[in-house]
Amino acid sequence: MLVYEGGSAVDGYTRKFDVLTTRSEAREILQAVYDALRTKGYDPVSQIVGYILSEDPTYITNYNNARSLICRLDRDELLQELVRSFLEK
Repeated sequence: MLVYEGGSAVDGYTRKFDVLTTRSEAREILQAVYDALRTKGYDPVSQIVGYILSEDPTYITNYNNARSLICRLDRDELLQELVRSFLEK
């Protein structure tokens, strides 16, 4: 098992990502981005999916600082939160 902690490998197969944003912060950011997109008339789900797939921040509106907020999340963190939320419901 290869684990990266602080940039160092523990062994040869698995990589562990350090989560820099707490779960509640990630959830709050996603909700704020969703709300901003909806307020501006976009389909929030499509726009967020576009951002996740491409990492192109122009999928996210600047309204209410949403683009800056979502860029604070690592794509891996974002996917973790989405999968966790989906599976826990």
